[in-house]
Amino acid sequence: MSQQFQVAIDATDPHELCEFWAAALAYQVEPSDAEFIRAMVAQGHAQESDTIVVRGELRWASGAACVDPEGVQPRLYFQQVPEPKAGKNRVHLDLRSADRDHEVARLEALGARRLYEGSQGPHTWVTMADPEGNEFCVS
Repeated sequence: MSQQFQVAIDATDPHELCEFWAAALAYQVEPSDAEFIRAMVAQGHAQESDTIVVRGELRWASGAACVDPEGVQPRLYFQQVPEPKAGKNRVHLDLRSADRDHEVARLEALGARRLYEGSQGPHTWVTMADPEGNEFCVS
């Protein structure tokens, strides 16, 4: 049986973090269906304060998602939470690249921070943090 899943990530600014990860992974920011959002507000299922305009597009204020354009990799959903990240992640993404140093530099240019290098046996990686401090590794 094939299972589909998404990875949900807490964020103080879900739209900004979604855009970072979309660029990092060559994903596409999932468009919001503005007509659906307006209908939910009109029917009383949501309030105008539940929405936000991001780059001219009506979006849900409390969440954003990005998807693999090939439909192979999991969807990433960023949900707004009131508190900033505290402590180490319990789950993190590991990115693999043919040219680790080039990929690390590209991610830094997008807003990631290099934290440290790690190794285990013959395997090495760079641990980085996204713009909200969530750790991930590049090998």
